[in-house]
Amino acid sequence: MGQGYKIVLTMERCLASDYSDHTFIGFCACAPKKGVFPGGATMFFRFLCPSLPTDSEGRALYAPYGTRKIEAALLDYGFTEDEVAVVPPRNVEKFVGPETKVVGITSNDPLGKGPATTTFSGPHGLIPEESFIAWKFRELVTNPALRRWGAKVVVGGPGAWQLEDPEPRRRLGIDVAVIGEGEKVVPPLFEKIINGEPVPEVVYGDIVEVDEMPLIRRPTICGIVEVARGCGKGCKFCIPTLARLRSRPLKDILAEVEVNVRGGKNRIVMHAEDVLRYKGRGPYVNREAVYELWKSVKEFEGVKGVAQSHFALSSVAQAPDLVEDISNLLGAGSEIPWISGQTGVETGSPRIIRMHMSGKPRPFKPEEWPDVVEQAFGICSDNHWVPCGTLIMGLPGETEDDVIKTIELMDRLKKYKSLIVPLFFVPIGSLKNEKGFGVDDMTEVHWELMMKCWEHCVTWIKELAMDYMHNTPFLVRRFVVGFVDRLVKSQDARVREAIKRRMDECRARARAYVRR
Repeated sequence: MGQGYKIVLTMERCLASDYSDHTFIGFCACAPKKGVFPGGATMFFRFLCPSLPTDSEGRALYAPYGTRKIEAALLDYGFTEDEVAVVPPRNVEKFVGPETKVVGITSNDPLGKGPATTTFSGPHGLIPEESFIAWKFRELVTNPALRRWGAKVVVGGPGAWQLEDPEPRRRLGIDVAVIGEGEKVVPPLFEKIINGEPVPEVVYGDIVEVDEMPLIRRPTICGIVEVARGCGKGCKFCIPTLARLRSRPLKDILAEVEVNVRGGKNRIVMHAEDVLRYKGRGPYVNREAVYELWKSVKEFEGVKGVAQSHFALSSVAQAPDLVEDISNLLGAGSEIPWISGQTGVETGSPRIIRMHMSGKPRPFKPEEWPDVVEQAFGICSDNHWVPCGTLIMGLPGETEDDVIKTIELMDRLKKYKSLIVPLFFVPIGSLKNEKGFGVDDMTEVHWELMMKCWEHCVTWIKELAMDYMHNTPFLVRRFVVGFVDRLVKSQDARVREAIKRRMDECRARARAYVRR
């Protein structure tokens, strides 16, 4: 280690945490580093975002799934264990030395331009303060230790699209950005760098077929295992939905489950853009394959819990019997309080659905979308599923009537236990040349929608926090639930007043415009 590893793989600090095995707490990294959490950054990193544990040498015992995939791709390509090290950012300086040629960094949101981060922090967000995730990425990538021996800095991950523009790359000293799927392009790229050959500043990934996806060698944060990649529904504002759906063989999924269990991760999070479309036929759910997936992972020796990252409301609506079967399999409502997952509501306007995401409701029609959403929320409620939903404000062509339809949908959903978070439109995917949306673009009806979402989340957040921490030690659970309760109480009046003030300002501007 004194001479350094040839390839050092790391990640910014907010990714270098398992959030005490509570995946969705990771979204807190999108919040502004000042003005939200009592005790500020110190409390955030100590209690919500503790740093990854390491082995005796300082290697990360767990790492983001994407980082583990790149590690596996490098080893499959021919690099050796003595040449590749995966380390948390606090240990980078120990592993970088004269032999180091490449420092590879994984980031979900390097510049804080993702939808959640843009909404809640940054110059156009609700609080004009740098987010935790952007702050820690900047801190890591500008660390002089990375370049002390002349190594090239390469950044990849889901947020690498933010580095396509040369200005931030050069400002931050990033040599190469890898945009898209990296398993096929990264190993030859690193080989060229090690050999001193010229490489482009931006490398675009190739689609990786399921038989080309390397199997991870070491466990992942929160026991995440990818079950499918891509989506194929074609939502214009989303990169994964533009990629073709590829479902992985069950044997490969279980091989990665085994890696996690052997490494101490006995709770598995299955990741896909819609776990319910595993091995699906077009937009249709393959009930037998999905149930076999859940059952096989749940019954794998050593596994004590199974969760999912995302599911689609259209899949829930077309397969209520499957949702019920999965709940019974996992003991939702008895052995565990509920099953959750992120899902996209996006809008209550069929017009916007047809304009920007006509494939999203399939096999239903865009005109049916509000009813599909409510039906799916009802099925979830009946079966102890809790949707963590998102809305998108400011999509190109959106009118006041579209926003009002979303507000009306929120009224229909308020009786269902869930979280629903409004996000600003970010110009990515096939809409990357459109104008983004920010806090200064919000109208009175946008603020009314924001208030509806806030009230909805306040209604359910304490109960959800208590349920979510059900399997943690009592003192930790009491601390987190108490923290959430104090946070909501301290912010509730402040948020309501801020939204009301913004609505009054919008009305005043509208009156002034009419007088002119």
